[in-house]
Amino acid sequence: MHDELRRNAPKLRAYGRKDLDTIPQIQALPPETRIAMKAVSAVLPFRVNQYVIDELIDWSAVPDDPMFQLTFPQRDMLEPEDLSLMEALVRGNAPEAEIRAAARTIQHRLNPHPAGQMQMNVPMEGGTRFDGIQHKYRETVLFFPTQGQTCHAYCSYCFRWPQFTGLDEMKFATKEADRLVRYLRAHPEVTSVLFTGGDPMVMRTAVLRRYIEPILAARLPNLASIRIGSKALAYWPQRFVTDSDADDLMALFEEVVASGISLAFMSHYSHPREIEPVIAQAALRRVIATGAVVRCQSPIIRHVNDSADVWADLWKKEVALGAVPYYMFIARDTGARRYFEIPLVEAYHVYRDAISRVSGLARTARGPSMSATPGKVAIDGIINVRGEKALALRLLQARDPSWVGIPFHAQLDPTATWFDDLLPAFGEQEFFFTRALKEMKKQAIVEPDLPQSSQIRKLPMVSESIAA
Repeated sequence: MHDELRRNAPKLRAYGRKDLDTIPQIQALPPETRIAMKAVSAVLPFRVNQYVIDELIDWSAVPDDPMFQLTFPQRDMLEPEDLSLMEALVRGNAPEAEIRAAARTIQHRLNPHPAGQMQMNVPMEGGTRFDGIQHKYRETVLFFPTQGQTCHAYCSYCFRWPQFTGLDEMKFATKEADRLVRYLRAHPEVTSVLFTGGDPMVMRTAVLRRYIEPILAARLPNLASIRIGSKALAYWPQRFVTDSDADDLMALFEEVVASGISLAFMSHYSHPREIEPVIAQAALRRVIATGAVVRCQSPIIRHVNDSADVWADLWKKEVALGAVPYYMFIARDTGARRYFEIPLVEAYHVYRDAISRVSGLARTARGPSMSATPGKVAIDGIINVRGEKALALRLLQARDPSWVGIPFHAQLDPTATWFDDLLPAFGEQEFFFTRALKEMKKQAIVEPDLPQSSQIRKLPMVSESIAA
């Protein structure tokens, strides 16, 4: 089958904002729709490729088609006044510098780095900020290779959209693999490193090797797993089957597994359609055949997958192909969140309905989960205590490991769409970790008159400095 796929293999052809008018299917849309798309894509990143256009989108169902919603800009992604401003600039053929300046003003209002990513997740190493990694949870380090800070196509809800809009002061990236190894060696508590972006799979295999091989050669006794976060299995499965270095990529995956380190491929499937094409299934099977474990995750997104039918179908397809359903996330409070968000109560009901329709093999999917400032907050259910309904919550991961797994409760607010909208239930004044988290935030503030070595560093755990 692989030989047949290779004979008919397409070359990657990508389209950005300035290419919208060259896409035949877009040319068929009403002029006002095209103007709005250009206006929105000047503020929020847009990139799509021919495979997504030809294989994943049902153009007869546009604009409601979920894959169209997932990959193309929609007018309601901007607030009405912002949309009007950007449309006027586009219609008037304003200079690019003027369009960019107006977009910057809007972008800075869109909460570009939520949950303390810039202030609390970037550690110090050698007296300076290590801007290419995040270290939020004790056991896991996120690594952002410079060459991996784009994607084969962009999801329109993407919470890392600042990576792709030229906001360099808000971008995470590094080329320094050796520095990463030194950091891992100096932090034996870290058992897992996650390559993320962007998408590491946009890199050629030879480049990816230059990051991974030093880690393998270091033989770090603490490191148990390498993870790769990627949407490529959905948006460009040819990367694993027909690209010129696909075989070398599979060999690299096998080398990781043979070294004794677990390789987890964190695949972002948002809709069952992404896993249905023959090439997509061949790519998934090929990755699994290397010994990697493919774990599947996605946020629940309005207009794309906000139904139990979609999630149950997706989880069944993943299991049938040998992948592991992993997370249903809540889309983060950034970018076009108003367009995609759904109430937390609704998300919980979708999850509960979907999980009840699948076998135990698919019930590995956790959620709905929010990557909020204190950690990954999961909604476990709705409880009724003496006539008061509340959301039952717990932290699956936390800035302080001692918080993990402790049940806590929030008032049942049918309009809340993010953790910060919730208030403690049953007369409590604050959540059990609130006071400690405030102290962490204080200690993460950079004091400009202090030397670098006294500034942002690895945040203290509650058990080390706060609870005492």
